[in-house]
Amino acid sequence: MPKGRPNTMNNYGVLLNELGMDETFITPLREKYLRPITALLYPDLGGASLDSHKAFVVKYSLHEDLDLSSHYDNAEVTLNVSLGKDFTEGNLYFGDFSQDPMPVPKYIEIEHVGAQGLLHRGGQIHGALPIASGERWNLIIWMRSSTIRNKLCPMCNQKPELVEAEGFGDGFTEILEDDVPETVNLCSLL
Repeated sequence: MPKGRPNTMNNYGVLLNELGMDETFITPLREKYLRPITALLYPDLGGASLDSHKAFVVKYSLHEDLDLSSHYDNAEVTLNVSLGKDFTEGNLYFGDFSQDPMPVPKYIEIEHVGAQGLLHRGGQIHGALPIASGERWNLIIWMRSSTIRNKLCPMCNQKPELVEAEGFGDGFTEILEDDVPETVNLCSLL
């Protein structure tokens, strides 16, 4: 049975890797369908090199999680798909990129329609306004690029210190000695 919380802010939902959906569904979705789109839309965020992810489903309902306060994601690019159910209100809102998440002074509001998805920069401040009735489920995929992350952690803006992790971890990778490209001294070839 799944046991982990989807993230530190949502209390209700499930991590899809705990259901065995990473290799069979999420990885092919990211590699075959999402990465070509993110390569075009987000080249500055490593859109062509999104090589890991964290995927989860979150639930919003009355007497549980109603909303989600201002935050940014631990991702270069995020896909948020409204899986539906019947609900009212609960729009998404977006502020500036990489600003202090509290409070969001100016933001744009986006209606979250069932069966529709939204791609956005993980570092963009955003949140979900409270639902007024019903129940809403969302599929969230945090897509990460080790090429970007290995240079600078997007959460703390420091050079990362790598530790062993299960699965994709937080998207950081260690360059193995076998992966280091061979170099040639051009001067010796002349």
